[in-house]
Amino acid sequence: MSDFSPLIDELVAGFESAVLEDSHGQAVVRLQRDDWVDFAKAAKDAGFEVCVDVTAVDWMRQRPERFEVVANLLSMQHKLRLRMITTVGRQEPTVGSLVPIWPGADFAEREAYDMFGIVFEGHPDLTRILMPDDWEGHPLRKDFGVGAVPVQFKASHQVD
Repeated sequence: MSDFSPLIDELVAGFESAVLEDSHGQAVVRLQRDDWVDFAKAAKDAGFEVCVDVTAVDWMRQRPERFEVVANLLSMQHKLRLRMITTVGRQEPTVGSLVPIWPGADFAEREAYDMFGIVFEGHPDLTRILMPDDWEGHPLRKDFGVGAVPVQFKASHQVD
């Protein structure tokens, strides 16, 4: 039993590979990619009515799986928060979409797709949301070039 709510303990116990951690007082559950959508459905059924956010982290060379996908959940009826984390690979970063469970995850998943290149399988409209449609690459990946704009300075005047 953890220091968190019995509701969270029961939810996590239903998934053999789930690992419950504490992050600065918040419950964090690490999941296998195959359990991502099933756990999300169970969380919704347990009372987590809101998916507050979906985002990603690029660990580049620091971890075997390059990306983590993070979803922050909120239960207003139980006054609880829960963070879900799973990993996706370098070659084909894909994970199931949470939009069929929480429609409000739509734009957050599109942003993670646009900025990191993570594909959310089952998303109803996985298109770019911030970058132009013809943009090549994903700007928040750590190996994406930062680019440069040449700046030409006028001659500075001397102060006497």
